[in-house]
Amino acid sequence: MPIRPAAHPETAPLSAAPARSAAPGGSAPRTARRTPPGTRRPETPPPPARPSRVAAPASTPLLTVSGGQLVAAPRSVPASRGRRSRPSSNPYLRLLATPGARAFTAGNLIARLPMGMFSVSAVIMIAGARGSYALAGAVTATGLAATAVVAPFTARLVDRYGQARVAVPATALAVLGSLALVLCVHHDAPTWTLFAAYAATATTPNTGGMSRARWAHLHRGDPAALHTANSFEQAADELCFMLGPVLAATLCGALFPEAGTLVGAVLLMTGVLVFAAQRATEPPVTPRTRRTASPLRTPGTPALLAVFLATGAVFGALEVVSIAHAGGAILALQAAGSCAAGLVYGSLRPARDVHRRLLLCLAGMTALMSLPLLAAAGSAPLPVLALCLLVAGAATAPTMVTGMTLVQRATRPEQLNEGMTLAVTALLGGVAAGAATGGWLVEHAGTVPGYTAPMTAAALALAVAGAGRRVLGRDPARTR
Repeated sequence: MPIRPAAHPETAPLSAAPARSAAPGGSAPRTARRTPPGTRRPETPPPPARPSRVAAPASTPLLTVSGGQLVAAPRSVPASRGRRSRPSSNPYLRLLATPGARAFTAGNLIARLPMGMFSVSAVIMIAGARGSYALAGAVTATGLAATAVVAPFTARLVDRYGQARVAVPATALAVLGSLALVLCVHHDAPTWTLFAAYAATATTPNTGGMSRARWAHLHRGDPAALHTANSFEQAADELCFMLGPVLAATLCGALFPEAGTLVGAVLLMTGVLVFAAQRATEPPVTPRTRRTASPLRTPGTPALLAVFLATGAVFGALEVVSIAHAGGAILALQAAGSCAAGLVYGSLRPARDVHRRLLLCLAGMTALMSLPLLAAAGSAPLPVLALCLLVAGAATAPTMVTGMTLVQRATRPEQLNEGMTLAVTALLGGVAAGAATGGWLVEHAGTVPGYTAPMTAAALALAVAGAGRRVLGRDPARTR
């Protein structure tokens, strides 16, 4: 298609004949000659175009025709635009590079830290004011039981209406319960008010489960990234439950007995607000056109919950027996070993058979739980027992990560928060049962027989997982 001269700025000077250039005033130049009539005037070649004094930069666009229109294309692409940043070889750096991941992770860590503070703060506060550790233990046990009942319903509401719409008001109600407990203890209110106030904290949402639900939504279809995310969340759990009691005891001792509960309430509310504000990474709410059965009816879920119940008994029994044998500070080593093992486990490439991985983790946990028993039976010094607890803790995080992966696979996407909260509830129930069993053994038989409780609970979890191998190994997509 021909292009008009006006469309080409580069050729515009060539289209104007020099004979048309006139002197000022519109008259022809004096040197011009008249051509006789009937004689054809010879064509005068146009003067050569003068080169530009300033060289065009390398980025001067090239003019070309496309579809009958003049378009400009750059001569070269800047080097900075063509470069692509290489992905990091660290799986955790790649995980946190997910858009929006750092923001909701920061809020979740702030909200999760008080989970390890509230029970210790309540015990110190109530025992110091009322002079009874039995009363303090009963109040905290009541709150744990209330959480086991209320938490699945809270998670169901989260799945149905969204994390932000449910988590914020549920957390506000739990914070009010904590503040009511502080006022009741400070003003010497009747004993029953302590139970009622602490039971109100049961509405605290499962922030760890909500965070895992976000990872499952962001990395659906990527088992390797989801494995790393679950390992990161388990390591965060161990870190918060390791630092939470220390922070609570420090605040209550250095400031005043109510300081641990007050700081924990502020951190919980702040963290949930920051977490809920990240709406871009929140899993979408799936509309339910029909009534959906509870995750408890999903094949494989009851067996998984039984495994979590027995695993929780390992934690509860080990905690009570170790406190009775060597003091509470030694438990930090067990949590540190679990945290480190979780991070290492998350950096490895997971095997495809998740149920086989669970069996291997439970077998390793059963074997490693014999180390504290051997150290106590041999009257080993405290550093040896501490090393045994550090090594024994290395099996707990991989077991929890693999178990949570199976829960995510066995649960419908629209019920993911409820399914993981049921697993956490079973774990808490096992912790309570294991603590009671370990305390009874320590009181009636001593700490050496007490260390048989965590090893026996780990063996029980292995037996349950082995018995339910056919159900747990079934593809959940075929059961729906």
